[in-house]
Amino acid sequence: MKKKLMVAAGLGLVQLALFSTAAQAQDTSKVLKDVIVTATRSPKKPSEIGRVVEVITNQQIKQSQGKTLPELLNTIPGITFSGLNNAPGLSSTIYLRGASTGNTLILLDGFPVNNAATIEGAYDLNAIPLDQIERIEILKGTGSTLYGSDAVAGVINIITKHANKNGLAPSLILSAGSYNTFKEAFGLIGRLNKTDFAFNISNTDSKGFPAAIDTTGKGDFKDDGFHQKAVNLHLTQNLTPNFALNGNFQTSIINGDLPEGAYFENNGYTYKNTFLNAGIGAKLLLTNGALVFNLNQNNVWNNYLDIGSTTKNNGKITNIEGILNLKIDNHLDITSGVDFKSSSTNQYYYYIPNPDFNYDSKNPTTLDTASSISSIYSSLFYKAGAFHMELGGRFNHHSKYGDNFTYTINPSLYLFKQLKLFTTIASAYKSPSLYQLYSNYGNPNLKPETTTAYEAGFDWEIINSILYFNTVFYKNNTSEVIYFYSENIAPYTSYYKNGQQQNDKGFETELKFKLNKLSASAYMAYVSGNLTDENGLKTNNLYRRPSHTYGINLNFQALNSVTLGINYKYTGDRTDLQFNQDYSTSIITLKPYSLFDAQIQLNATRRISLFADFKNIFNEKYTDWLGYNTRGFNFMTGLKYAIN
Repeated sequence: MKKKLMVAAGLGLVQLALFSTAAQAQDTSKVLKDVIVTATRSPKKPSEIGRVVEVITNQQIKQSQGKTLPELLNTIPGITFSGLNNAPGLSSTIYLRGASTGNTLILLDGFPVNNAATIEGAYDLNAIPLDQIERIEILKGTGSTLYGSDAVAGVINIITKHANKNGLAPSLILSAGSYNTFKEAFGLIGRLNKTDFAFNISNTDSKGFPAAIDTTGKGDFKDDGFHQKAVNLHLTQNLTPNFALNGNFQTSIINGDLPEGAYFENNGYTYKNTFLNAGIGAKLLLTNGALVFNLNQNNVWNNYLDIGSTTKNNGKITNIEGILNLKIDNHLDITSGVDFKSSSTNQYYYYIPNPDFNYDSKNPTTLDTASSISSIYSSLFYKAGAFHMELGGRFNHHSKYGDNFTYTINPSLYLFKQLKLFTTIASAYKSPSLYQLYSNYGNPNLKPETTTAYEAGFDWEIINSILYFNTVFYKNNTSEVIYFYSENIAPYTSYYKNGQQQNDKGFETELKFKLNKLSASAYMAYVSGNLTDENGLKTNNLYRRPSHTYGINLNFQALNSVTLGINYKYTGDRTDLQFNQDYSTSIITLKPYSLFDAQIQLNATRRISLFADFKNIFNEKYTDWLGYNTRGFNFMTGLKYAIN
């Protein structure tokens, strides 16, 4: 039986790895003079956008050098990174407003990044080192009209470092911390004549700790290590005052160790994942707007080697798009575009036959398939006095599923130059992934999901540039929802199915304060959801997603050269699935937990800064995923040298 469970757990861990391949206090106050691009695919002030948009600025990123990108994003209300504090080799999973991970679109410099080899097409954000990032814009709520199939819950646009002045300026980061973790990063950024240049290379090594919980009582599980090498290059060639070409190249190689599964030792299970994202774009400034063209190639190679099996999952995605932004007059402007996305995956799985485990499948198993989707879209943005309106639609044509239409209706009022009221009714469309259709667990008869989303809220600048308060209520109804079905009786068949409906609802509220050298925020988020399967049975299926989260972030500049930060986050009850010895599953409720983090940064000279990041200060003991360890008290310290 143990051998059977180990094989089953190993197969489950492959799925886990495919599925998903604290923090500095955040000052995400919306300053009205700022310009945001992600929400509307055109530059606009926050007062003109009737949506929830959070911005993590360059200054906040500079003060978070001891963190990873998921750790930084985990401080934003409505975002939960499940598995964030597991062993570094296990990928964390992003949930935005409770939606499954594949419903959040990740952009790198405006180019989509996905992984066609994973279950939901999700991209592992651990592949993007924080030191390569300039700014992050987060759009909450469906963005399918402007961004397509994967933007059901929202969009996270990660903007890498770009040149902002003449000459080349180097930077160097050296850091070390718990679990024998070491990181080195070198950057070079600047402008030479008409060419903007930004280059960054980094290396991270961690001995880690045992990823799986040891229930044997022997305490001899081996550490699961983590190693990452990453390179980012961004070039912009300004050919004329009105025309520029830009190119972006980002690659990351991650390898390390994995356990056999929940509660099982690492017996030689290793992985190596390679991410390659490259794009080229052109921008032509017009008299009353701009014309943009982008071509992007995103390849991922996932390799998992166990003593009993070999898994290779490769994914390729090509994106081509053209975007026109045009100002008609002082009241009306338009954003229109066409895009084409081609996805393909090649997957190979081989296992050493075990007479004690009758795995009814071809051996080896191979998968080689592709799909594509083309779209045309347009959004009108109207403003007259305090009234603003976005009205948009997108027509999609999928190679398997044919035609589909999505829309956005988003009116808002901006009153007294300090209070924004808004509401949104929008639809979204998401086709099944290649894995969900054609893998061992696939179902080629799956139908696409269609979502209708509602939200309403306000953003109130109570005291100009000092005190802010916002609240948003939302509800998402998804038809033909795709879920993973597993029988609890022989022959224990597992595959993907369409249910009738997924209904999620919740709210987010945040109070933000900034005065002189002190910034603070307090937030709370709530989400609940249930799945109605094809037989009408309802299940609370938001596994690993807390119903309640709340937190407090403080950031204080104690001296001109010293900055202190404190973060507290409460994560409420979650449920997780436990696999029993008879191959049945049980739903287990995980206890809530609270984490306290603290940071300090010292600017020793104009070019040299020292930082220390202390996480889980009170050494809280908790479980995030059943069968897996979480980090106790841990820290990262380091030095940064930069010529500004």
